[in-house]
Amino acid sequence: MGTLLLHLGMRFGVQKFVAAGAGCGYPQAAPMPLKESSFWDGPPQPESAPYSLAKRLLQVQSWAYFQQYGFNSVIAVPGNVYGPSDNFDLRASHVAPALVRKFVEAVESGHDRVVVWGSGKPTRDFVYAGDVARGMLLAAEHYDAAELVNISSGVETSIRRLAETLAEVTGFKGRIVWDDSQPEGQPRRVFDVTKAERELGFRAEVGLREGLERTAAWYRENRAVARLAV
Repeated sequence: MGTLLLHLGMRFGVQKFVAAGAGCGYPQAAPMPLKESSFWDGPPQPESAPYSLAKRLLQVQSWAYFQQYGFNSVIAVPGNVYGPSDNFDLRASHVAPALVRKFVEAVESGHDRVVVWGSGKPTRDFVYAGDVARGMLLAAEHYDAAELVNISSGVETSIRRLAETLAEVTGFKGRIVWDDSQPEGQPRRVFDVTKAERELGFRAEVGLREGLERTAAWYRENRAVARLAV
């Protein structure tokens, strides 16, 4: 999809193209925090490689079209994005919206436990969707060359802390059960956002607790139209 949009953007004279890359496209063994300069230093995590490698190639196309046609495109790499209108389908959602749904529904149904995959030890760089959108707009305004830039919070948060914060936000008083028989992905992920701060003036404004409060409120009020196949 990104390949076609970038190509047609060039064909039809779009002034600038901005697309979202994939944070899981960084090499599995890249040092933390993840810097744009290490994006091509090795293969990504095997579990997500079929997806993330396809997203990686957007940057190759971006470079090629800039060199051959002078076409301006920016590939922004967000962290773990979450927020209102997220995908809350437990079979296909990311960890933040999945847990928002689990905790909200546990409170409403009176359940005394919420099961979370893994040990809770892995970390992620959570970033509110509105901050990512603002960062991508800034990238469109400031860059006139094929660039890669991290758009995230730069804050490393464990899955355990995410779950505990959601328990507080939703008023859940029961027990969090950690199912360590389930996969939990890459052990650590946090982004270096120095480039975005320096060149775009970007800094994430919505903290994790506030973002989760907004997301949980949206889910409660909009469940009829939310994506939640299960």
